[in-house]
Amino acid sequence: MTRLVPTLPARLRRVALLLALAACSSPVWAAPPTDSDINRLLAASRAQTMLDAALPQIEAMQQQQFQQATAQRQLTAQQQEQLQRIQARTTQTLRQALSWQQLRPMYVDLYKKTFSKEDVLAMAEFYESPAGQSLLDKTPALMQNVMVAIQTRMQPLITDLQKDLEAIVNEPEKK
Repeated sequence: MTRLVPTLPARLRRVALLLALAACSSPVWAAPPTDSDINRLLAASRAQTMLDAALPQIEAMQQQQFQQATAQRQLTAQQQEQLQRIQARTTQTLRQALSWQQLRPMYVDLYKKTFSKEDVLAMAEFYESPAGQSLLDKTPALMQNVMVAIQTRMQPLITDLQKDLEAIVNEPEKK
């Protein structure tokens, strides 16, 4: 009985120490990344270059939306001029809103909220490695191949859907 009394506090101390160590190693207590850490990752992952490459695609989609909106309409010269001004203003607004100067602070903030310093440094090291650079180099081709594969997979579904729609449209009305 007398042996249990001295060992009980030692066991409690060990349990308390283990709990303290576990709490310190949890993500809640992980060190946040610094702006410098995140800037390193953004540079290594070519975030600005990817954003700059996406901008023309976004502008092309915007241009296509304008064309679709006016495709069935006969516009006067004045209306076409107004439309061109709106398109130019929209493009300028889009470029400004999606500029790296505007988005970099958002990226930094979101990375700080999402990742620990350890995460950010590990990702930066990966993207700085030959394997990471190879991934970045090949990602555009991968995405292009994914889009082609999705379109190929979707084509039979779209064809079936068109057949179903035609059947409904061409079906005589039931009274």
